[in-house]
Amino acid sequence: MATFAHVTPERCAQLGRALTAAGLAWSDNGQQDAPQFLTYTVTDSHGRTWRISPATNFQISPSNPGQVWEATCPALMTTTPALSASQAAERIKGTRA
Repeated sequence: MATFAHVTPERCAQLGRALTAAGLAWSDNGQQDAPQFLTYTVTDSHGRTWRISPATNFQISPSNPGQVWEATCPALMTTTPALSASQAAERIKGTRA
């Protein structure tokens, strides 16, 4: 079974701050107390919807323990590898049409 102990309230706050700093509209589903169900919905500048969720412990590299978020965009048929909060925000912001 996958675990999500790496998602802490501080990491959730970091993601929110990174998304806001990148100028992205976002919301979360309020499930910080149950990380396996936690998702963020982000709209990029092209109107596409992205879903950010915690990566599982199996996806997180021991050499990059801060890279705990995975972003998915169905419109682009893409899923990122595990990223840090700032990397996730920049990836979404920088994705072209």
